[in-house]
Amino acid sequence: MVIAVPKEHESWENRVALTPEGAKKLVDSTSARVLIEKSAGDTAGFSDQDYSAAGAEIMENRQELLQKADILLRLGKPPAGEIPQMKRDAFHISFLDPYNEQELVQSLAARNISAFSMEMIPRSTRAQKMDALSSQASLAGYAAVIEAAREIKMAFPMMMTPAGTISPVRVFVIGAGVAGLQAIATAKRLGARVEAYDTRPVVEEQVVSLGAKFVKIDLGETGQTKDGYARELSPEQLEKQRELMQQCCIAADVVITTAKLFGRKAPLLIPQASIEAMRPGSVIVDMAVDTGGNAELSRPGETVNHKGVQIIGLQNFPGQVAKHASQMYSNNLVNLLLEFWKDGDPKPVFDPADEIIQGALITRDGAVVHPGIRKIYGLED
Repeated sequence: MVIAVPKEHESWENRVALTPEGAKKLVDSTSARVLIEKSAGDTAGFSDQDYSAAGAEIMENRQELLQKADILLRLGKPPAGEIPQMKRDAFHISFLDPYNEQELVQSLAARNISAFSMEMIPRSTRAQKMDALSSQASLAGYAAVIEAAREIKMAFPMMMTPAGTISPVRVFVIGAGVAGLQAIATAKRLGARVEAYDTRPVVEEQVVSLGAKFVKIDLGETGQTKDGYARELSPEQLEKQRELMQQCCIAADVVITTAKLFGRKAPLLIPQASIEAMRPGSVIVDMAVDTGGNAELSRPGETVNHKGVQIIGLQNFPGQVAKHASQMYSNNLVNLLLEFWKDGDPKPVFDPADEIIQGALITRDGAVVHPGIRKIYGLED
């Protein structure tokens, strides 16, 4: 059994799917060979020597690595052109974005590859140690505040000096999921005055426990899904939300938006008119820029200056702390594999009846098997 880790192909991706520590754990716990593409970990701070010392093998030929892999571990989805190079009947584990990547998913199925999508891991107690979406979102929330602190021309904490008192930066966080809560906690640690808003009243207690003020906006019935995600709002609710949030944005020095809808385009929360009402020198960090953006003028991979307001739209917030993000993702993958790889077995046994497999396995035996994805693709029996 060969586990292989190719270097991520996106120019903005500096994380690696498996760390030397993770490679060592797999080598020690299983009978598998672990292959790492040369320099795959360089941008995350892990050298080829680190991997060799952990018992992994370094390979220079990417195509050969893909052809040998029985289990292929990545962060991002595979390039379409590499799928024909992958071994038939292999397992592929990464973030796949299956709701929006039908052609890619069906190409994996046609190659008879069993594809796991890490963002589909169920949010259950048992699966918590494999929940890569949460592990990366937590670091993204931290990184968003650090990026804002780097961009804004102000000190975050209140300072009392002989020359006068500096007021704390005012931070407004939209969305109190994993990323939002970490953004709140980080901003508070830096000394900011923090307010936060979420459509789910149930998160108020968590927001307040971190020392922030919870902004209440009565939108009528909202709530959350069974997996803890915010439900999509109606057009009328969205418009009312924008109007009331505009006042919070105007009062803030930093606005951090984290509102994503699983598998769908992010809601527009900060229209151009709201941006133009903000003070010059203010900063917006749009953490949903990769799924359409919460701020109307945000652009993936860019910092846009609109009338003095800086709008940060990084494509890879966890990648700003690539070493720790790689460590957490690697732990998620190792935990997933070892959950189904029992002592003495030559390979992992992914039971189709297991709730984790049912939630995250997208393709198997030449077909798309995930019920929700089949429905979206129009493949219902």
